[in-house]
Amino acid sequence: MRRPDRLPVALFAGALALAAGGCTTTSEIPIGPGGVAPIHSVRDAPGVRQKFHYEDLLALAARDMQVGNLDEAERKVRRALKLQPSGVDAVMLLAGVEDRRGREQQAGDGFRRAAELAPQRGDVLNNYAAWLCQHGHSAESLVWFDRALAAPDYATPAAALANAGGCALDAGQLERAERDLRAALAQVPDNPVALEAMAQLSFRRGQFMEARAFAERRIAAAPATRSVLQLASEIEARLGDQAASDRYLQRIRQEFPQDAGS
Repeated sequence: MRRPDRLPVALFAGALALAAGGCTTTSEIPIGPGGVAPIHSVRDAPGVRQKFHYEDLLALAARDMQVGNLDEAERKVRRALKLQPSGVDAVMLLAGVEDRRGREQQAGDGFRRAAELAPQRGDVLNNYAAWLCQHGHSAESLVWFDRALAAPDYATPAAALANAGGCALDAGQLERAERDLRAALAQVPDNPVALEAMAQLSFRRGQFMEARAFAERRIAAAPATRSVLQLASEIEARLGDQAASDRYLQRIRQEFPQDAGS
């Protein structure tokens, strides 16, 4: 069975939380109205201007990465790193660019360096843990998720709990998986990562009615991924509802024609 589509949520949620006093919000990138970087007064002190310039470059680089303009994103991030060579958000964003390019070694090194530079930032630790899990190091990732959850002032622990639960499921640690996933859902009941992983866990245990409920909640919570539609189809087949199973397969063919046959 295909694993849930977790990684983009984990990595780029943190990578886009740029230089805003440690903020881990994913929906706000610090640029000005209309998508234009704010203009700062030349009367600002040099250190203040440099800080603003650093943040502006990262915000614009994040936008470039979102639309797939990786060359331009890297150029801006490297300019930011010249201003702050140990800037955690710049190091993390460059790792994200490398990951998008499929450069596994460079990406992993970058996420680990960011985690070592900011050992008290939960979002940074969560990103590295999620990267480890996605690249086949599920057990090791749990150590880093624990560090993220122990970080002070971590604003979005549900994100790390959901990712940790999914990775514990990958590692075969079912009790920890259920513990972390239920804790994530207690904080954010419509967390799509936790819902899909709970559907996977219930399916693995043969609890198909419960798996159906979690899959339906997941599909209602956020746009469907191929993995959750495939899982929902398999659940319905186990429950004996072939018509429902076929409807999910039809959605895969319609919504993901590029890989419907995989």
